[in-house]
Amino acid sequence: MGRNILKSSVQNASFSIIFQILFRCITFVLNAFIIRTVGQEVLGIMNVRLLLLESTILFLSKEPIMKACLTDTKSHNWAQVINQIWLSVPMTAILSLGLVYTWINILSPTDEIYATQYRLGCYAIALSCIVEQMTQSVVLVAQSFLFVKLKVVIETIYIVSRTIIFVYLVIGSPNQAINAFSCAQVASAIILCLLYYGYFIWYIYRLNNIKSGTSVSTKNFSDMDDFPFTSITEFFPGMMENYERHLNRDLCVLTISFAKQSIIKQVLTEGERYVMTVSPVMSFSQQSMYDIVNNLGSLAARFIFRPIEESAYFYFTQMIKRDEAVAKQNQRYISESATVLSQLCNIVTSIGLIVVTFGQSYSYTLLYLYGGDKLVETHLPVTLLRFHSFAVVLLAINGVTEGYVFATMNNKQLDRYNYIMVIFSVSFLVISFVLTNILGPVGFILANCVNMLARIIHSLIYIYKKYQGTTYKPLSGLIPSRKFLLVLLISGVITKTSEVIVTSIPLHILIGGVCFVSTLAVWAIENKSILRLGYDKYKRRMSTKTD
Repeated sequence: MGRNILKSSVQNASFSIIFQILFRCITFVLNAFIIRTVGQEVLGIMNVRLLLLESTILFLSKEPIMKACLTDTKSHNWAQVINQIWLSVPMTAILSLGLVYTWINILSPTDEIYATQYRLGCYAIALSCIVEQMTQSVVLVAQSFLFVKLKVVIETIYIVSRTIIFVYLVIGSPNQAINAFSCAQVASAIILCLLYYGYFIWYIYRLNNIKSGTSVSTKNFSDMDDFPFTSITEFFPGMMENYERHLNRDLCVLTISFAKQSIIKQVLTEGERYVMTVSPVMSFSQQSMYDIVNNLGSLAARFIFRPIEESAYFYFTQMIKRDEAVAKQNQRYISESATVLSQLCNIVTSIGLIVVTFGQSYSYTLLYLYGGDKLVETHLPVTLLRFHSFAVVLLAINGVTEGYVFATMNNKQLDRYNYIMVIFSVSFLVISFVLTNILGPVGFILANCVNMLARIIHSLIYIYKKYQGTTYKPLSGLIPSRKFLLVLLISGVITKTSEVIVTSIPLHILIGGVCFVSTLAVWAIENKSILRLGYDKYKRRMSTKTD
């Protein structure tokens, strides 16, 4: 591909961060609207039970195939890859049959007043997942050929349309909120599908005209000579000309490896919700309250760390070969990727430590401003949010290091890691169940912290061995400077004192703002090289646009 992979990965992360901010802002406003309109129990059914069903179906059916097909896209036989990615549709249908039956007939029932709506909601989730999976071939091509802005624009329309449809229906019939949720899920999935296919119908039509000489080339088409599709029908299985077997054996093996890994990772990611769902320790109302605090506490992870992890994974898959030792690969690529990994570790660790420092003093303030007296009338939400701030550091480090590990492991290493992940999963479930019964909802967070720490240790060992015997030290970015740690300690003491002594919330926020700016200033001074690199890339980009 003619485009710069690092530049596009950075752009993808930037746009994804913006999208995540928009999505989370909409979600928080929507949650507040639901609580005030239809109550906390309905919010618990939708946000915990039904969205967990959607997450389980999509993650297990989409994640393994998509990750495998994104590996080394420059060398793809696209006819085989399109056939492979479409396997996610029947996989989704099969998974939906078993999971919907489980959700309706085996899991603890909802109150009778919501039973019919809940059943319809399960079917609607399954249908929306199948429709969404029908877009995966187009999404894969868009990501492989670096259509960075397209994904952000379409998914923003998808989220906004789902929200508008839901709110419109709920305002008309507050008692039918779960039915409104179901209709919004299916309708928005159809909109997503139509937008992706509609764009590429237009794009291929323009590209074909340019290649035939009937249209003048534009900037958006100038570097797409390697685009292999000449008709929208080629996005469907069996339609591209192919002189080899229907499926790529190596991609199938890699998909199976990722499938084993995805089951375990899903348990680790959504573990607390599975514990709530399979063996409820809280009512639906309590679950909704925990979910609100959990989402609020994961702002940094969702806004910043996840987009960085996704873009870093794609970047490392393109720069480092899975089956070759570091010493035998292109040293320019290895040097650049080691520097990028070190800088990413530096950035996410610093952000995580800032969240810990200010999270201890501003958890109550944040919850009060968000939910009012009702949300902070018990001390539990504040305690949960403070514990979440510690989990953010581990999420930050794990996201980048594990993203590198998954991007560079070969098939044998991935299979071996799957067994390790089984140990992590079983340990997580046991620890989560035990700690939850002893400490309540706080036990969910502590169990996640233990498992994150175990996964981080494994990733650090892998990365250390990967670069052992070379001059590269990518893990050095995990160690903050002494000046930065000192200013964090001072800021923590000042803001905690302010929380105890200062009774005015605006004044308390002002004090925190001054400490926050001071902390950022010290970090910027200590990391001039990273900022200079970003500024230089920005100047080059602006000068290119001007020319």
